[in-house]
Amino acid sequence: MIARNPSLTEQVMAHLRERIAGGEFEGGRIPSEAKLASVLGVSRTTVRDALSRLEHDGSIYRKQGAGTFVNEPGLQIRSRLEEIWSYEQVLRDHGYTPSVRVLGVLEEAADAAIASDLGIAPADPVIAMEKLFLEDDDPVVLTMNRIPAAYLHDDFAESASEPLYEFVEAHCDRHLAYYLSEIVPVALDDHQAALLDEPAGTPAICFEEIGFDQSNAPIVRASSIFRDDLLRFRLIRRKTGA
Repeated sequence: MIARNPSLTEQVMAHLRERIAGGEFEGGRIPSEAKLASVLGVSRTTVRDALSRLEHDGSIYRKQGAGTFVNEPGLQIRSRLEEIWSYEQVLRDHGYTPSVRVLGVLEEAADAAIASDLGIAPADPVIAMEKLFLEDDDPVVLTMNRIPAAYLHDDFAESASEPLYEFVEAHCDRHLAYYLSEIVPVALDDHQAALLDEPAGTPAICFEEIGFDQSNAPIVRASSIFRDDLLRFRLIRRKTGA
C-alpha cells in the first residue's frame, strides 16, 4: 500500500522505477493501470499520471494494442539531469560505494562575479565549502559551494558533509528549489588535478550552477568537476511533439 505523503504520483513513480530496475516485470511488460491501482491502493488517475511521467523520461514506452513496456535503453540513464540529487546517491546508482571528504570550510569575501550570482554586494562574506566525493577509493567529483554568510544561522561546520539541499534546509531555513545549470568543459588546474588524481590540464566536465530557494532568490553558487572516465551522464532527447 502506498502512503499519501508527500506526493502519491511521485511515490508511485519511485515504486515502479525500483521494480523496473530490479527486473521484476516479466517480459518487460508493465501491468495495466487498473491492476497497478488496485495493488498500490491509489486511483487510476494517479497511476496514469505516474506512467505518463515515466514515459516522458524514457523509462517505459507504450505500444498501441500491445500494452506498456520497460524501455531497456532508458535503463542506462541512472541519474536524471533535471532532478536534484546528492552525489552520494549518484555514485550508489552507478554501483559504487560512495564517501565524502570535506576539504575545507572557510569564510571569504565575494568577488564581483560571485556577488552578482548571489545577489549580494561585492566583498560581502560568503562561506565556501570544498568537498571531494569518492567512488570506492577513487576521487571522482570535486565541489565548491558558496553560500552568503548572512543566510547561515547556527554552527554548521560539523554538517558540511551533508548533501547541499539538506544543509541549506537545516542551517539556512530555506528550501533549495532548483538549480540554473551550465555544463562547461574545463582543463584541470594544479589544485584540481592533484585532488582528482589526474594530470594537470586533463579535460573534465564541470557543472556551474546557481541554486534558488522557494522564493526564487539565489542562495548558493556551486561548481562540480567530474572525472568523466569514472562517471558519465546520459539523457534522452526527443523531437518536439514526439
